[in-house]
Amino acid sequence: MLEIILFYIAATVALVSTILAMTRANAIHALIYLIVSLLAVAVIFYLIGAPFVAALEIVIYAGAIMVLFVFVIMMLNLGAKGDAREKTWMRPSVWVGPALLTIVLFAELLYVISSAEGPVSTGVVGAKQVGLSLFGPYVLAVEIASMLLLAGLVGSFHLGRRYLDRAPSSELGHQQEGE
Repeated sequence: MLEIILFYIAATVALVSTILAMTRANAIHALIYLIVSLLAVAVIFYLIGAPFVAALEIVIYAGAIMVLFVFVIMMLNLGAKGDAREKTWMRPSVWVGPALLTIVLFAELLYVISSAEGPVSTGVVGAKQVGLSLFGPYVLAVEIASMLLLAGLVGSFHLGRRYLDRAPSSELGHQQEGE
C-alpha cells in the first residue's frame, strides 16, 4: 500500500513539474523544472522494479540531454542585455518550487532505498535486457530518436544564428567587437 502512495507522490511531482516546465517563459527555468520531472520519472521507474532504467533516465535524460539544452541556450549568446535580464530572473525565490519538488522526490527515494522490500515489482530489468531491447526490435526507434535530437540541435542553432544576424550591434554587446 505504501509503495502505491509513493508512486502517486512521484507521479504528482512529475506532473506538476512538467506543467511548470511548459508554462515558464524563461528557458532556463523551464529546463530546471524539466530536470525535476525527469528525476520524478526515474523514481517511478525505480518503484516499478526497473532500477537500471531509472539510472539510465538520470544519466541520459536528466544529465546529458539537459546539458545539451543548456549548451544550445548558451550558444545563442544573447549578449549583455540578455545577461542583465537573466540576473533579474534568477532570484532565489525562483528556486523554491524546483527545490521543494526535488526534496519530496529525494525523501521518497531515500525511504524506498532504506526499506528492506526494495522496488515494488519482483522482477528486475537488467542491463542486458535493456541492451537487447534497444538494439533488437527497437533499434529503428532509437535511431529515429537520435536523429530527431540532432535535427533539433541543428535547427535551434540556425534559428539562433538568424536572430543574431538580424539583431542590431548594440543588442549583441561585446560579441562583434573582437571580430
